[in-house]
Amino acid sequence: MIEITSEDFSVDDVLRSMKERTNGAIVSFTGIVRGENEGRTVDRIEIQAYKEMALRQLEDIRKGALQKFGVNHITIIHRVGVLEVSDNIVLIAVGGAHRDESFKACRFVLEQLKAKAPLWKKEFTTDGSYWVEDEKK
Repeated sequence: MIEITSEDFSVDDVLRSMKERTNGAIVSFTGIVRGENEGRTVDRIEIQAYKEMALRQLEDIRKGALQKFGVNHITIIHRVGVLEVSDNIVLIAVGGAHRDESFKACRFVLEQLKAKAPLWKKEFTTDGSYWVEDEKK
């Protein structure tokens, strides 16, 4: 499943939906809004997306990871809009027969998403607001 949404998501619901016979491991990554970045206090962020292109890119990333790592399922959910500190931003969940390929697939999807998906983040801080150009942390 691939989704770009302004609504929050339930990590528990997604992970519960991945419990099935073929999966011996479910690995997930949840990115949340942090309250500090580069020494600045972050009040909130705004995420924008070129939605149609982002959905295609995320689906290509998902298909590539399924093939490369031989896992069974991958879910990617990314939020857009204005988000407050500690709000969910992104969920990547991978279900596979074994943990090793599931961990590798999850990391691969995250790194590919950061590198390729047309998603942009603007941080609002006590020092003003600015677009985050290249965040690999």
